[in-house]
Amino acid sequence: MPRSVRSSLSAVLLVVACLLVPLGALSAWARYEIGDEDSYVAAMAPLSADPAVRTAVGDAVTDAVMKEIDVGPLQGTVKAFVRDAVASFTGTAAYETAWKAANRAAHAAVERALDDDSGGEVSIDLAPIVQRVKQQLSDDGVPFASKIPVRHTEVTVLDSGDLGPLRKGFHMLQTAGPWLPVAAVVLAAAGIFLSLRRRRAVIATSVGAALAAAALATAVALTRTLTLRDLPPDVSHDAAAAVYDALTESLWAAAWIIMAAGAAVALTTWLTTRRPREKRRNETPR
Repeated sequence: MPRSVRSSLSAVLLVVACLLVPLGALSAWARYEIGDEDSYVAAMAPLSADPAVRTAVGDAVTDAVMKEIDVGPLQGTVKAFVRDAVASFTGTAAYETAWKAANRAAHAAVERALDDDSGGEVSIDLAPIVQRVKQQLSDDGVPFASKIPVRHTEVTVLDSGDLGPLRKGFHMLQTAGPWLPVAAVVLAAAGIFLSLRRRRAVIATSVGAALAAAALATAVALTRTLTLRDLPPDVSHDAAAAVYDALTESLWAAAWIIMAAGAAVALTTWLTTRRPREKRRNETPR
């Protein structure tokens, strides 16, 4: 193979490999965290202890319960009592169990929405939590608490207008799954092998991968800002931020790991290239 063709092919392979780095991280995230029910629930589980999320859930459950209770002039007093009971419940192990159940059901709704072209909203059903609160209110002797119907208390997390583009992009990433990261590694190895100056190719690939990972981190941060900025006024900003951060935590981790690894490999390769040159210069007779 002519040297010019070999050099050009090597450059193309290395550029494509670097471009696949953020896409590979996204595809692995979509398939193995968002697409897997257990991983999704595990990612959302720590939010049961998040103050903003507990407050948002508490407000939603309190409002749902109070719609079913009418005690006339004592409505305000009973509402305060119910709110305290809900707040107390959100600090228990039973709440954590109910929270996991609600998110497991929410994940199933997300999967159905992404597979169904008819559209619709995706929401978290807080009925398991309402049921637990109802039982606690009954145990505490709150009037008519045992007669509170456990209706679906839903919190919308995705509007039907967003499902179209999300469905296409999400399915493409899930289908790609592990293949994009593998393709990035294979193309990088092939590009370095074909390179006429392999040490330089290693440095360029490492720097390119680090920059691509930095672009991914920037995109995640920008998307976070835009998502929170466009929230409806009745949605808790802090709770939504906590949910977004929980779902993208692995993406942040992947981006930082790739950036650190790329910088380390580039620096190590550069140092090992520089030292032999300096040694040869020092040994050259004058």
